[in-house]
Amino acid sequence: MSKFLSQKKKLIEDVFEKASNDATEQSFSGILKSLENTLKEDFRIVLSYKTFENYYNSLVIRGEDYNIKLQILDDLCIYLGYNNFKEYCADWKTVEFSVKESISNVVINIINKPLLKMPEFLTKQNGLGVLGLLVIGGFFAGNKFIDKNENLTENDKYSIEQRNIQGNISNVEKIRIVEDKVQESNEPTKHYMYWNGEKFIATADAHLGTRFKIIPMDEFKFKNFRKIMRPDTIALKHVNRIWYSKYKNNVEFFTEDGSNPENDKELKRMSYYIFTKYVENN
Repeated sequence: MSKFLSQKKKLIEDVFEKASNDATEQSFSGILKSLENTLKEDFRIVLSYKTFENYYNSLVIRGEDYNIKLQILDDLCIYLGYNNFKEYCADWKTVEFSVKESISNVVINIINKPLLKMPEFLTKQNGLGVLGLLVIGGFFAGNKFIDKNENLTENDKYSIEQRNIQGNISNVEKIRIVEDKVQESNEPTKHYMYWNGEKFIATADAHLGTRFKIIPMDEFKFKNFRKIMRPDTIALKHVNRIWYSKYKNNVEFFTEDGSNPENDKELKRMSYYIFTKYVENN
C-alpha cells in the first residue's frame, strides 16, 4: 500500500467537493469539465477531466492507489488554497489526528479552571458598590437580550455570523441591527430592489424608469450581497470565502455567491491564485 494513499484519496475528495460547489452543472462529468476549465483559466494548470476521473475512480471508488506525479498533486493543492502537497498533508494530518487531544485538553482546562464565585467577587473591596452591581446586571441582561435575538430573521443571524468571521462585532452593533429591524417594520413594505453599484437598495416602486433594473426583493441578497469597493481590505484569510467576477480583464470582488448584477457574469470563489494575482500583487 502506498505511503500516501489516504492523503491522495482525501485530496481528490476535497478537490471534487470544491469543484461541485463551484460548478453550475451538477452531473459528474459536468463537474469535472468545469474543474478542467477552472484549473486552466484561473491557475494555468492543464489537467483533463478524463485524467481526474481516473484518479477519482481508482482512489475514491475502488480504494486503490494511483501513481500521480508530485507536480500534479502540488497543483491540486494550490487549487484548494495550499502551497503544495506537503503543506496539505501536514494540515490534514493535524486535523485528522489532533481532534481527540484537543478535546481532552479543553475538558481538562475547564475542570481545573476555578469558577468565579459571585458573592466573593462582590464582597471584595473593589470599589464597585451599587454602580458595579448595576453595570454587571446590565451586562448579563444585555447578553440575554442579544443571545435571544427574538427580532432577528435567519438572514440577520447569518449576517452577524459572517461579520463575526470577518472581524469581531460588538454587542452595541448587534443591538443596532435589532433596532434597525424594529424601524424597518414600521416602514411601507418594499417588494422590490435595485443595484446601485455597491449594494441592493429596497424600493416599493416597481417603475423607476430605465436607469435601474428593478427585480423582486431577495432578502438574503439585500442584506448580505455587496461589492467590495476596496480590494486592499481583502486578506489571505478570505481565500475561498469571498467571490469574484472577471469580465473584460476587469476583476471585481463580492461578499456572496451569485452573479455580477452589472453584467450577469457568474461569480467564482476567490482562489489563492486569484488573491495573489489581483489583490496581493496590486
